[in-house]
Amino acid sequence: MIPEFRRVTSLGQLPGEGLAREFTLDGRIICIAKVNDEYCALDNVCPHRGGPLGQGLVDGTKITCPWHGWQVEAKTGEVNGQPAVAVYDLRIEGDDVLVKI
Repeated sequence: MIPEFRRVTSLGQLPGEGLAREFTLDGRIICIAKVNDEYCALDNVCPHRGGPLGQGLVDGTKITCPWHGWQVEAKTGEVNGQPAVAVYDLRIEGDDVLVKI
């Protein structure tokens, strides 16, 4: 089965610059963050202790987990230069925000 883009929210519900939010898509919680005027979608679970990345803050290009301060690169999902968090394709069509998991 080929993954496809699915609607996750509307454009007006996306976080502002430097912020992250949690959204549910197909029973999975994902994090969408706005970094340098670009939206990024990634798994919501911090690899350290499972903290909610979507409740964290954006610091430069990284999302800081609110539980223990671990930082995840929003665009690549890397922690300390190593792949750690799944990153998903995101696109906007009109008022719809679509993500491919």
